[in-house]
Amino acid sequence: MSSTMKDDQEASRPADRLPNGSAAGAASPESVRLREQRRRTPGSNGPETRTDQQKGASISRRGPGYDQLNNRIFFRLFQLGNELQRQAVQQLGITTVQWSVLGALSQEKYASGIPLSQLGDYLVVSRQNLDGVLKRLERDGLVRRVTGDGDKRSRIVQLTEHGRATWSEVLQRIYQFYDQAASRFTFDERVALVHYLNELRKDLANVDLSRVETKDSSDRE
Repeated sequence: MSSTMKDDQEASRPADRLPNGSAAGAASPESVRLREQRRRTPGSNGPETRTDQQKGASISRRGPGYDQLNNRIFFRLFQLGNELQRQAVQQLGITTVQWSVLGALSQEKYASGIPLSQLGDYLVVSRQNLDGVLKRLERDGLVRRVTGDGDKRSRIVQLTEHGRATWSEVLQRIYQFYDQAASRFTFDERVALVHYLNELRKDLANVDLSRVETKDSSDRE
């Protein structure tokens, strides 16, 4: 990750606590492969991708209980993002957006850099916010912006040697950060969490309230 995004009593209510699973040890490649295979197998205990029909059925079940539960889910996500931002700065000395930028640029596929617009899309960060983050990282000598080979107007963002060395050092602390933050999740629970977060992100990207308004107006007719 790279520079971004309490009720303590409410957050500590038993109903909102994390699953009480023990921390998983290092898994072998074979165990990971088997668990991934089970996760994708229909009828297994792992999460399965919902069909459009199933999604439609869940949307139709509107009511006070669903509204309150949905509100709690999205408010918890809001709290989670703010807590992650606060802890990243306190424990790692970088913001979540800075964390995300350095992490993205450290990938092998972006070794030669990535266009600024593509980086913003990848991180789901506006160009304006990303520009401010990059200026701070450039000031610290961690990244640089260069002109693209094919188009002088395009800007390519690259990790500097100093940035790569810095990321290697920070990454070890990030792994420790992960271990403590997710210590109550088992391996399978983490796989399931990633799955459902991916599903929620895809559905969130497709939200279009005009479709609901059109449906409501046609029902009144």
